[in-house]
Amino acid sequence: MAGRLTPEREAELYEAVLDLLREVGYDGLTMDAVATRTRSSKATLYRQWGSKPELVARALRHNKPAQLDQIDTGSLRGDFHAAMALGDDCKMEEDSALMRGLMHAVHDNPDLHKAMRELLVEPEMNGLNRILRRAVDRGEISADLPALKYVTHMLVGAFAGRQFIEDKAPDRAFLTDYVDAVVLPALGV
Repeated sequence: MAGRLTPEREAELYEAVLDLLREVGYDGLTMDAVATRTRSSKATLYRQWGSKPELVARALRHNKPAQLDQIDTGSLRGDFHAAMALGDDCKMEEDSALMRGLMHAVHDNPDLHKAMRELLVEPEMNGLNRILRRAVDRGEISADLPALKYVTHMLVGAFAGRQFIEDKAPDRAFLTDYVDAVVLPALGV
């Protein structure tokens, strides 16, 4: 990864990648455009990240707030609420639009799909699974609860469904209410 870049330079580069993605979409994003925007050489970009899909996925990963697996309030409800509190409503709206565009690009680009799965989806699923495992260990939920394997699907559905059904980006209030009204009751909490 980016061993020779300072953390500040790396953050600046990732922000430029995300800005370009918001402006031109994944298909319109080129390594030449990133190099120009960041005053870098294309060779440096390829040396550091190897490919456009990896650079995009790492920029998205860098843009995320604290990892889910760092949350441990002592209760499942508290953990979910702490996770929702990490979000910034304005950023969620920007990120929601960005992710919708990337979901279209994933269908035509297996390398992007792989990079996003490895760098975004799997770490989030692992963090969520740790939160759920701790709730099982505390006795808050049963390990054989049928809804347990669908928690990720419920949460992804909340993000996608709000935009599709209400034409509104998800925000902290909506997501917190959704967790309380849908996810926790499905888990028997």
